[in-house]
Amino acid sequence: MHDFILRELKTDDILKELVAIDFDKSYASRAIDKYNYKNIKIFGLSVAQANILKQTALSFGADCATPKNTITGKIDKADCILGGSISQLSKIAVQLGLQPFGLRKLGREIERLLSFDAPEKTKIMGILNLTADSFSDGGEYENFEQAATHLIKLVEDGADMIDIGAESTKPFSEAVPADEQLSKLLPILDFIRENNIDLPISIDTRNAEVARYCLEAGATAINDVSGLSYDKNMMSVIADFGCPIVIQHSKGIPETMQINPIYSNLMDEIFLDLNKRIDTAVENGIKKENIIIDPGIGFGKTREHNFEIIKRIEELRILECPIMLGVSRKSLLNIPDADNNTKDIFTVALNTLTVERKVDIIRVHNVRLHRMLIDMLDNV
Repeated sequence: MHDFILRELKTDDILKELVAIDFDKSYASRAIDKYNYKNIKIFGLSVAQANILKQTALSFGADCATPKNTITGKIDKADCILGGSISQLSKIAVQLGLQPFGLRKLGREIERLLSFDAPEKTKIMGILNLTADSFSDGGEYENFEQAATHLIKLVEDGADMIDIGAESTKPFSEAVPADEQLSKLLPILDFIRENNIDLPISIDTRNAEVARYCLEAGATAINDVSGLSYDKNMMSVIADFGCPIVIQHSKGIPETMQINPIYSNLMDEIFLDLNKRIDTAVENGIKKENIIIDPGIGFGKTREHNFEIIKRIEELRILECPIMLGVSRKSLLNIPDADNNTKDIFTVALNTLTVERKVDIIRVHNVRLHRMLIDMLDNV
């Protein structure tokens, strides 16, 4: 009796495998879409839309999971999961263009999702904390000379950009007045200008007054961990300057965010919240191309939540904004008593996953180690 030998293929390069079995080379590049699969969650369809979508998917050998009461019409809205090969999904998208009930637009959205390109290379954002109480290096760079020296080191170590903050937003921290933040931020921005440091400079602040003064002093971007919700004037400042803005998801404020954070569906809530914040920002004059999103590791999340975000970070790419992620030295490493050198080693190990998942920007304390990591992974 013949013994069958099977092996599951876990590779992004199915074309190479097709060629290896002597598949027709002239057709191989077109055939690869038949071997790459995606599952797409679609929110808030009408019953009619959901039923047509399911029948269309089945007609192409794909499938669409719908709520059990979709067929009976006992519900008003349905969240659905459409699954199939890229080839099948492309055909479904084309067919939806011929359907009623607004499904032509859904077809275009599916085509848009299938066309996304990941960034060629992850960029490194170096962290410069000017605070006395940051969770990792609070007080180390509160002195101007120490801050300036560390800034130069971040640049020399290979940072693509620098994020400077004068307000700790660690769990249970309290807001810092604008004048206190500015007293630390403006001198270092003067130093950057006087020394012709030609890197993008982001200011980590929730305060619109701080943002405006820093942008006037030469900063090029704002990183708002509140997702533009803390200060009602922040959106107008960003719109006025036309600068990049990092919009972060956070469940609650630093004072309360880590008190038993609960989600019914973690990735749905983060996705829908960021989508709403992007729409609101654009409606208030902020250009979509200036928006960077951050799912907020450690901001109203448990350790399990944080790891799920990392594993599923690519689900946010459909929002069509660069993705930033910060895991550096945070509590998800689960080594609270370790020194920063040890935490940096674990951070680099974890960021291997974020780089492999094509995160656009990683925000880190130890730039040198991460520059070595990215240079090494370029060879993989």
